Amino acid sequence: MKRLLIATKNKGKVQDFRHLFDKYDIEILSLLDLEKPIKDVEETGTTFEENAILKAETIAKSLSMPVLADDSGLEIDYLDGRPGVYSARYAGLDKNDKDNLHKVLTELKDVPDESRSARFVCVLAVARPGAETITKRGTCEGTITHQPIGENGFGYDPIFQPIKMEKTMAELSASEKNTISHRGNALKKLESWVKEQ
Repeated sequence: MKRLLIATKNKGKVQDFRHLFDKYDIEILSLLDLEKPIKDVEETGTTFEENAILKAETIAKSLSMPVLADDSGLEIDYLDGRPGVYSARYAGLDKNDKDNLHKVLTELKDVPDESRSARFVCVLAVARPGAETITKRGTCEGTITHQPIGENGFGYDPIFQPIKMEKTMAELSASEKNTISHRGNALKKLESWVKEQ
């Protein structure tokens, strides 16, 4: 595998993957590098695995090259795992972080600290023409705060406090976050797989 397309237009994510794969002499491309834009893959799966596989396999087939896709989100135990695969659009179809945070905090109003357990989940899928698709799952356990704290990160970071930490994800530096994050943990598992190739 000499080239790998990351199925994202998020420059931050692409940098993370470039950093990881550089040492393995794998050239990283993203959806931003394509001359002809490809249609967004509709995420119709009911699990992170299904959505990541769907994206990776659809684009790999279309471009005839290896593709890595991810699906991630927040699972809150008190809400039976919601928002889960609907994390990005939990408060509506327009992907509004502020509205999503407000909805979660409203649903957890008056819920005591001991019942606010949650986790971030990230599933990475690598699809290659003529080979079996592989998936790697990473998680980060924590609790939901009573109000947003911190300016860093994005999504649900301001209301997620990782276990054994006094700060929310949005108060951590990028390097601190990468050492404990769900994506970082999934990447570590993916790196082990890449070494075996």
